[in-house]
Amino acid sequence: MSTIVVGSLSALATSSLAPDAGADVVVVTTASAFRGAAEAALEVAGALEATGATFEALMALDRASSDEAYFVARIARADLVVLTDGSPLHAKSVWRDSALGDALRAAALVAIGSVATVLGDVMIDPRGGAPTVGLGYRHGVVLTTPAAGDQLRRTRSLLGADDPLVIVGPRGVIVEDVGHWRVADGHDDVVATRGSNPVSLD
Repeated sequence: MSTIVVGSLSALATSSLAPDAGADVVVVTTASAFRGAAEAALEVAGALEATGATFEALMALDRASSDEAYFVARIARADLVVLTDGSPLHAKSVWRDSALGDALRAAALVAIGSVATVLGDVMIDPRGGAPTVGLGYRHGVVLTTPAAGDQLRRTRSLLGADDPLVIVGPRGVIVEDVGHWRVADGHDDVVATRGSNPVSLD
């Protein structure tokens, strides 16, 4: 199990961490339900076409699909699972306490944009920046996306002193392996803090 968090699809496409040729990639479009799940899946396949990987989109868009046996089995067999950007709160509501969520917990994941914020033990609510309960699929950091300065200050003030907050901007790429996080080589646009103090993921 490993995790790649990218601030945007273009950051993944230009990264050395893009899928290998022949990789079996499943694209889970839950978070994109409101902005266009099919379009989001096509964007991923188009951006990564040159890698030679194969892609299958799973339209797991609501709670009714979160225990669909085929979706669960397909995620379990895939070499890599890409989670498309969109509404993290919707993704959380669909995946929480479901067989599909359990499969995602065990999979090698690439999370694009704001959907990554649901993966940790703590999630930052995009509606105001307050910490809330995440899905607990990954540990060690609290993930969020860029926000206004006032909101980020509020977020940092509400987090525990030992919780590292990692802001992944559009060019950012970070990697997790067995709970250890690092910034991918050649990438910036990542800010990590503990309280108001900058920290290094490396």
